[in-house]
Amino acid sequence: MDLFTTFFMGGYECADHINRSGERINLLKETQHDIRFSEDYEALSAIGIKTVREGICWSAVEKSPGVFDFSGVLNRMQAAEKFGIQQIWDLIHFGYPDGIYPTHPHFCNRFEKLCEAFTLFYKEHSKQDLFVVPINEISFLSWHSGDVRGTVPFAVNSGWDIKYHLCKAAILGIKKIKKIDPESHVIIVEPLVRVHPSGPETVNEAIALNENQYQAMDIIAGRMCPELGGSEELLEILGFNYYWNCQWEISGKPLDWPDKQQSRIPFSELLQEVYKRYQKPVFISETGHFGSGRIEWLNEVTSECLLAQKNGVDLRGICIYPVTDRPDWDDLTKYCECGIWDLDENSNRIPHQPYIDALVHAQPNFRKNFFNQFVDFFK
Repeated sequence: MDLFTTFFMGGYECADHINRSGERINLLKETQHDIRFSEDYEALSAIGIKTVREGICWSAVEKSPGVFDFSGVLNRMQAAEKFGIQQIWDLIHFGYPDGIYPTHPHFCNRFEKLCEAFTLFYKEHSKQDLFVVPINEISFLSWHSGDVRGTVPFAVNSGWDIKYHLCKAAILGIKKIKKIDPESHVIIVEPLVRVHPSGPETVNEAIALNENQYQAMDIIAGRMCPELGGSEELLEILGFNYYWNCQWEISGKPLDWPDKQQSRIPFSELLQEVYKRYQKPVFISETGHFGSGRIEWLNEVTSECLLAQKNGVDLRGICIYPVTDRPDWDDLTKYCECGIWDLDENSNRIPHQPYIDALVHAQPNFRKNFFNQFVDFFK
């Protein structure tokens, strides 16, 4: 069964957290996707991409505790119907309403109510199956907020505590979603990383760090912290985010890319590792690069994904992130030149034509590969 309408997908930057300066950001608004969604969907459809990752922005939709306004979400849902777009909805893409954070005593209850309200709203207003990411990148968010003071609660040495409570909330939220809509599809999204030892003396430390990247999925699956109520059935579809800096030395320095020294683990091998561990359908939930490296990165990722499929990975898609360029979280005047469309000073969409051409060129490879797998199955 095809989970997604198209193999290639596009993701819209929807972070809405409080940044290092203590300011609330909302990148849907900064990029004007909140008002230009029809334009964005039409342009994406024109290059053959019909599945997108979106975010509801919890901090914007919950007007007061337990009071929700999904009208902005509904606008995008209606545009998706018009253009034949399939949407995957993030409930937390790093932001929470003012005054709460994962270890707050009301956090889990508030999140469970959000899951309930959104699922009921979606069932009432959409004809499409619900695809939902309860909490994007628990591992990254735990580190960002609990170890390096990147967002609330701006803590250090608290990454595990944040992770534990985010997983607790995710488990409760998934169960609430599934109770209301058993046909919904829940996606767990995590970074896919590889930490490299700096020498023989750090090999064991690197092994432990690489194992830690699976903690969130393992907790949700009930393999760790069984008191939280996780179970294998809660892992349905797995998304993995992968960028050039997802492989680094134990010192923290990212490995060079392009990989002229051939010091990186091939991406296809990382995908085989996670698929062997979980045996669930997977997709690349975020990937992309910036500047002139966008095309080279895309070509490398797609070739590695084709190899992973050939080696037995049940890989269902690749999400290019972001569709439109985005500003830096901590400096909204600084843009990254990382989109399929870059933005001018008025947020007009400027197509990066070589990147678009590379995307269009890559798509038939995966349609052909899927057909070959289908034929092999019935031989």
